[in-house]
Amino acid sequence: MEALKKVRFGKKTTMDMTQGSITKNILLFALPLLVGNLFQQLYNLVDTWVIGQTGNDEAFAAVGSVGPIINILIGFFLGFSSGAGVIISQYFGAKDDKSASKTVHTGMALTLVMAVLFTVLGVVGTPVILKMMLGAEASVGEGTVFHEAKTYLTIYFSGVISLMIYNMGAGYLRAIGDSQRPFYFLIAAAITNTVLDLLFVFVLEMGVAGVALATVIAQTLSAILTLLALFRSDTCVKLRIKQIRFHKDHLFKIIKVGFPAAIQMAITSFSNVFVQSYISKANVPGLALSAKEMQTVALASWTAYSKIDQFIFLPIQSIGLAVTTFVGQNLGINDTKRAKKGTYLGLLMAAISAVIIIIPIIIFAPFWSSIFSDTPEVVKNSAILLRFISPFYVCCCVNQVIAAALRGAGNTTAPMVIMLAAFVGFRQVSLFVTSNFISNNLLPIGMSYPLGWLACATTLLIYFSRFNMSKTRIISGQ
Repeated sequence: MEALKKVRFGKKTTMDMTQGSITKNILLFALPLLVGNLFQQLYNLVDTWVIGQTGNDEAFAAVGSVGPIINILIGFFLGFSSGAGVIISQYFGAKDDKSASKTVHTGMALTLVMAVLFTVLGVVGTPVILKMMLGAEASVGEGTVFHEAKTYLTIYFSGVISLMIYNMGAGYLRAIGDSQRPFYFLIAAAITNTVLDLLFVFVLEMGVAGVALATVIAQTLSAILTLLALFRSDTCVKLRIKQIRFHKDHLFKIIKVGFPAAIQMAITSFSNVFVQSYISKANVPGLALSAKEMQTVALASWTAYSKIDQFIFLPIQSIGLAVTTFVGQNLGINDTKRAKKGTYLGLLMAAISAVIIIIPIIIFAPFWSSIFSDTPEVVKNSAILLRFISPFYVCCCVNQVIAAALRGAGNTTAPMVIMLAAFVGFRQVSLFVTSNFISNNLLPIGMSYPLGWLACATTLLIYFSRFNMSKTRIISGQ
């Protein structure tokens, strides 16, 4: 039987990853994900680039630095959505369509409830978290980093339900091997976002409010397209409005798999707020600037680095997502040996892709930085961060792929504990020690970030070498 089974639901296909070439399965699944994730990154990237062209460094730093705040809530939700995806992939592998359907409708009910909660929390909590990130002494007047970031986040969280619906729905499609349709939806949304950014900022002169509104509208489009795909599907992920409700057993399974991942993603994102707080207080050597100007340069340099970081990360993340589905489907038929082999092949593919990307990033670092800012001090310091941090992306390959395999097997507790220990515990200790006893300059502070990757990768490799996948197969009831 062919590994790729064409099952009609609209014009797309599902992929049975339990048979055929492992490498081909992972690549066929990962490539649309890679391009799709590339377009998803264009949301905030285009926002940042457009604002950067206005010459307003405060607005540029604000739009670029809101990621950790957004990811606190969104990361928590994505943990739960990953739990639903893992369960559906295992049911799909086991050909249990009825149970998969109940998981789909339970997950969507959970999405709607959490969307209301997160909208309120995001809008109300934004000023508090911004103060934590920028410091209690941060200037809050009009035109400051605080004011611009608050404007962006208030509009963003007002429309966050669209992002949540898209991510849950896209997770359903990926669980049954369809990574193509979410890719097309993101292309449409990214094009919409780009056109509206240019219109709202350069024509209507709406500034930060314009790029935030453009993002919300684009995300709404991707959510609508995803819902239409689910309503029209003739597979186990078909969505019916009247059936959207909580099924107790399936809700428990989603929570069992998703809650540890949700906690890990949310707390890691929250810890990155503290990373930003250290960056905002870092010194930039060779510059005689006021405290406010120094903060703007430091945050803008980190912002430019972060935008490039997201692109380096894309192939690694895409292969990791492919491994999650691969492991889930194969454990659905109890093929532990194939699931583990796919994990190691995925790790090798991720490492090769990382090395290919890292080399030109290091060589041409100033050029990449100049794409996002034309301020010489920002370009220079962003390039320095890129050259020193880039080699550590090999560690990210281990973190993403091994953690993805564990989640695909239904074990989200171990990645949670390991990642929290590395990204929160170790990283925060490193930041404190570095800033207070070694150097408070931007580069030493920035290097505390990849040291967390190294600690996490080492621990995950040790754990996975002793891990028995069959013991965490969710649909077996174990």
